[in-house]
Amino acid sequence: MKLSEIVAKIGGELFGVDVEVGQLAPLESADGTAIAFLSNPKYHHQLSDTQAAAVIVHPSVVDVPEHLSIIRSDDPYLYFAQLAWLFHPRAQANHQRHPSAVVADSAIVPASCEIGAHAYVGEHTVLGENCRVLAGAVIEHDCVLGDDCVIHPNVTVYHGCTLGQRVEIHSGTVIGGDGFGYAPVKADGSWFKIPQTGGVTLADDVEIGSNSTVDRGALEDTRIGRGSKIDNFVQIAHNCQVGEHTVIASCTGISGSCKIGNHVVIAGGVGMAGHLTIADKTFIGGGTNITKSITEAGHYASVYPMQTFKEWSKNAVYVRRLADMNGRIKQLEQHIAALGGAKE
Repeated sequence: MKLSEIVAKIGGELFGVDVEVGQLAPLESADGTAIAFLSNPKYHHQLSDTQAAAVIVHPSVVDVPEHLSIIRSDDPYLYFAQLAWLFHPRAQANHQRHPSAVVADSAIVPASCEIGAHAYVGEHTVLGENCRVLAGAVIEHDCVLGDDCVIHPNVTVYHGCTLGQRVEIHSGTVIGGDGFGYAPVKADGSWFKIPQTGGVTLADDVEIGSNSTVDRGALEDTRIGRGSKIDNFVQIAHNCQVGEHTVIASCTGISGSCKIGNHVVIAGGVGMAGHLTIADKTFIGGGTNITKSITEAGHYASVYPMQTFKEWSKNAVYVRRLADMNGRIKQLEQHIAALGGAKE
């Protein structure tokens, strides 16, 4: 499409020749058929060498080579994301039900939905318009899905779960599996399973990556708020409440009954103890272990900085002796204080 068509659809200001572009590409590998974008200043030097036909830049970027057409946008990265959908539109439901799919007689599945090969839709489950339940996906009984949901291959949605509109769940993810709830039996030291009678509620525009799990609640639903995004390999335990527009990156584990606020950013590999509260607009750095509630928004991190193995081996000796060293320091402080008192 021509740059003027792009501007008409998304906005921004066009400067230079109204060329036609056929793809998006990075600055360093773009050719004369592509449009690229510059959002990170550290890649500014690539502007002089790029072969792209056009580039999306912030209005503050002024030293652009004369041969380049440009679209100025206050947020080039967001503009790139919106443009990507123009070149690669989201697949729509094909309004077909594969012969191998199993749909219960009591399920309500509109004709606008797509049900893939070997998919299963259980008793009394209700699907909204234009849903896509793809190959091998399972939606058990008594679930409710809003319009335009996408359930990718081999997803399992357990019974009694509720999904809002435009929810997307990627392959291998399990929604509504049993929470990890057991009561200790003092008589013999065994564990007695607690029935997990709640469900899972995913609000509108939630997206969950591949191979993640959101456990059902013990009594009430585990809830993920509107617009929140969950990465691959994330565990959200039973009874958790995640706010709106919160993002949680890969390999994070959140223990049961945590309450996470709105617009929270949780980076990869975070571990969170149970029954904690995280304030709105908190940023938690990768690899951080959260052991107490965060009541004031801010940037939190607890990762020990990376070192060479040789450096770590030396420092580890002192880490193991911190408690002993702390005790000796206190003794020295007491001794110095006593000497000062004696002089007086």
